[in-house]
Amino acid sequence: QVQLVESGGGLAQAGGSLRLSCAASGRTARTYAMGWFRQAPGKEREFVAAIGWIASITDYAESVKGRFTISRDNAKNTIYLQMNSLKPEDTAVYYCAAKLGSGSYRLRYNYDYWGQGTQVTVSS
Repeated sequence: QVQLVESGGGLAQAGGSLRLSCAASGRTARTYAMGWFRQAPGKEREFVAAIGWIASITDYAESVKGRFTISRDNAKNTIYLQMNSLKPEDTAVYYCAAKLGSGSYRLRYNYDYWGQGTQVTVSS
């Protein structure tokens, strides 16, 4: 069992930055691939970024590539999402998720555990 707790959301202006954190607990948490997803009102939950348990493996949605950076600190069982050059369309609830098995990082159905989400609002 893995528990995930997100933090770091809030209000930012367009062009600004925020850093999200996701603290994972559970004996094998550091062996999971981790992802960030987001869901805006009235929209499907969509993939944002993912990182393998080997931190050199990362993947990003095209909409955030070059602006967002995912990283992990296995000693702290924590992953981060550094979000720069924020846009109003980045406004959403951001969810952290953990994936143990194989399969695409980009499909939410491949993830085994989810956090409760943290709100990010970007004003224009």
